[in-house]
Amino acid sequence: MRELKAYKPTPVKAGDAEGHVQKFAVPTAPASPEESDIASDLKAYETQQVELEGSSTEGGAAPVEEDWFEEEPEDDAPVAH
Repeated sequence: MRELKAYKPTPVKAGDAEGHVQKFAVPTAPASPEESDIASDLKAYETQQVELEGSSTEGGAAPVEEDWFEEEPEDDAPVAH
C-alpha cells in the first residue's frame, strides 16, 4: 500500500498526442447538380408520349384478350342410380 501511495504518474503534456492522432480537416462540400440540365430534362419528361399497356400505337385493331377462365359444361341429363 505504501508503494501505491508513493506512486506519482508523469504529468500529461499537450504535445504527447502528436504523431498518434490525425489532424481534423473539414470535408469539402459535394458539387451541386446542374440546374439548367434539370430544367431541360423536366421539359422533355412533360412532353413525352404516354405509353399504356394493352394499347397499340399502330393503326391495326387491338388484340383480343383470351378468356382463361373456362367453366365446365353442366349436364342437364338426369343421373341414373
